[in-house]
Amino acid sequence: MRILLVEDDELLGDGVRAGLSQYGYTVDWLKDGQSADRALQTEEFDIIVLDLGLPKLSGLNVLENFRARGKQTPVLILTARETVEDRIKGLDSGADDYLTKPFDLDELCARLRALQRRSTGSGGSPIIVHGPIELDPASHTVTVNGELVNIPRREFALLHKLIQNAGRVMSREHLAQSLYGWGEDVDSNALEVHIHNLRKKIGSDIIRTVRGVGYMAEKIE
Repeated sequence: MRILLVEDDELLGDGVRAGLSQYGYTVDWLKDGQSADRALQTEEFDIIVLDLGLPKLSGLNVLENFRARGKQTPVLILTARETVEDRIKGLDSGADDYLTKPFDLDELCARLRALQRRSTGSGGSPIIVHGPIELDPASHTVTVNGELVNIPRREFALLHKLIQNAGRVMSREHLAQSLYGWGEDVDSNALEVHIHNLRKKIGSDIIRTVRGVGYMAEKIE
């Protein structure tokens, strides 16, 4: 899952980025509202974690501009503003959830997983079942026919993305963006290597190559 973190506090932002990365998320971090507003006009993210008290352009303005463009990506407001009025204003402007500072990283991750489940229509169950595969985003574990399979974080994120969009072709560009953040060195065949490794672990018939486009998890009725 690719997350845009917009936070101007250097210490907090660095800590959140590092913590979310350890949980397997791909995190791009921006430190002012104008940069976030520009990025959201050209790039796609799965979830946005947005501070309100930003330089150059407030988080609330970033959120309002984003929603005015018709974008439905979940937004979690992360802020030190604790009044009921502030929370109401943020939610009425289009936020999906609200977490005040200081906060626990485990709670932030749980809220992100809940937002992801709602946005993808996967229902209330935290466990994603796809044929013989059971994927648990909370523990980052995968079982195939009841057997635990060791899957590194990027392959886990790739499998998660494909299964959540089963029956839909995902472009190579979109999948690569969901796995790698800005500034990361990526081999040209990295995605193919991840797909190859996944097929060896979960079976060759789950993920289909759509030539010239990308990949798709076969839909299971």
